[in-house]
Amino acid sequence: MKKVPRPLTVQGAFQTTDQHSDSIKPAKFQGTDNPRYLRVIPALLTRPRRREDVDSIAGCSNGPDLVSALRGLGLEIPCEKIKFLDRDGNTCRPGVYSFTEGDRRKVWAWQARMRKGGAP
Repeated sequence: MKKVPRPLTVQGAFQTTDQHSDSIKPAKFQGTDNPRYLRVIPALLTRPRRREDVDSIAGCSNGPDLVSALRGLGLEIPCEKIKFLDRDGNTCRPGVYSFTEGDRRKVWAWQARMRKGGAP
């Protein structure tokens, strides 16, 4: 008996096996009024940030979940695994989050709308 793949969740909508991922448009970033997101967004506009930095800046202890939520709002925010030595001299691969150029354009457009009095 052939197994049927489970439906996938893509940006808040369910994607069944008969849909193709290219048929679903990526979400357009409409902005946010979440205080944690509002602290992380300008930080990522400034420079890439380690997971620990995202935790500290946002004031939370689950930066990956926060980044996942921002991705659900329409941002890409890739995570690059870098080589690093921990305090004991062991090699580790921490993640560093950054905005793509597309993310920057989406955030700048949202900020421009907000300056004109638009809703988040």
